[in-house]
Amino acid sequence: MNPMRVLSLLACLVVAAMAGPAPRMGGNSVNQALKPSQWLSVQELESIPAVDELTLERLESMPLEKGAELLQQVYHLSQINHDVEPSFVPSNVQVYVPRPNGDKIVAPINEMIHRLKQKQNFGQDEVTIIVTGLPQTSETVKKANRKLIQAYMQRYNLQQQQQQAQKYSSNVDEDNKQPRTSSEEDYSEQAKTANTNTGDIIVIDLGSTLTTYKRYAMLDIEKTGTKLGKWIAQLTSELQLPYETIHVIGENVGAHVAGAAANEFTRLTGHKLRRVTGLDPSHIVAKNRNTLTGLARGDAEFVDVIHTSVYGMGTPARNGDVDFYPNGPSTGVPGAENVIEATMRATRFFAESVRPGYERSFPAVPANSLKQYKQNDGYGKRAYMGIDAAYDIKGDYILQVNPSSPFGRNAPAQRQNSYHGVHTAWESNKEF
Repeated sequence: MNPMRVLSLLACLVVAAMAGPAPRMGGNSVNQALKPSQWLSVQELESIPAVDELTLERLESMPLEKGAELLQQVYHLSQINHDVEPSFVPSNVQVYVPRPNGDKIVAPINEMIHRLKQKQNFGQDEVTIIVTGLPQTSETVKKANRKLIQAYMQRYNLQQQQQQAQKYSSNVDEDNKQPRTSSEEDYSEQAKTANTNTGDIIVIDLGSTLTTYKRYAMLDIEKTGTKLGKWIAQLTSELQLPYETIHVIGENVGAHVAGAAANEFTRLTGHKLRRVTGLDPSHIVAKNRNTLTGLARGDAEFVDVIHTSVYGMGTPARNGDVDFYPNGPSTGVPGAENVIEATMRATRFFAESVRPGYERSFPAVPANSLKQYKQNDGYGKRAYMGIDAAYDIKGDYILQVNPSSPFGRNAPAQRQNSYHGVHTAWESNKEF
């Protein structure tokens, strides 16, 4: 075993052993602090990889529960003495703006505003800014982000929606001369009546700078978010964009950066952004002392959060005005085989809700656990997870999701009759 690793682990044990009595709780003094050796054996401590050795590929190769357990161990060890301070601030993050024809404008962040000034009619309606949180080297990450961008391109391209609806108006597929499937016919009807918002997408590819777990863990969220917030303020000023039309979406650690960016925007302009959405916000490993860090309600006019790996790459902390927990707070969600799939399911769920006609695919009700949800049989004031979340809802919401696409139990392609009271084969699925 690496001698430096042994020294590091011994140092952790010594720090815990030398810790003073814990604060009084309920009037009784706790005489001995919990040591790492009391919840991890020496063998387990020795098996925990150094932060330089922990990779995205390794986490993807591990079963969900094993990967989640490893991440929890790394996180809790990092918090023993609260002295892990962030040190990584990426410079000149790449930004791209997708176009309806499949092309995209790509430039470093400090050049993108100049490029956007040359784009006719940019930002006349909605502007959605997506902050990625994991590198695109993972096919799971790449696919989820592609689905999200495709969904927004459908949502924002009115002509494409109308053409798609017209294409599916026949019961026969003209290309293959085959009858339409029920899901295709459902999409046709939904596309005809879908909300026809128009807008533009900006992708801040922060995730591609986080090429190692060490960079991911040591990211300085506040400094990175401050830089992004200044950029958004400059964007709205130079392109004369109304701040009320901006929606920032952050994935994983990018969710916390999005919150910090929104705070900086408010500090600079005196205005709050319309909405910040957190897609499975991460545990924050490295924290500045005496500074509250992380996405939180109040960062924008409305903050909504989807948690899909609370005990994996995500966090159990409530981060928004409303927090949605698909299948309750857990390590992952049905169908996710590893921690990367689990955390990216939040992006897949949100992407599905963005698709025209699928805005209300994820009905949810207030509950504290999946057990409580099932005991109440899904009854309560209904809200919708995803793009159509109402801005006046507050608190924790639980819902059930499918293990594969379509994930929403109220999706047009697969209407579920079991939401209130009538049970189907989905209810007997062992993953629920």
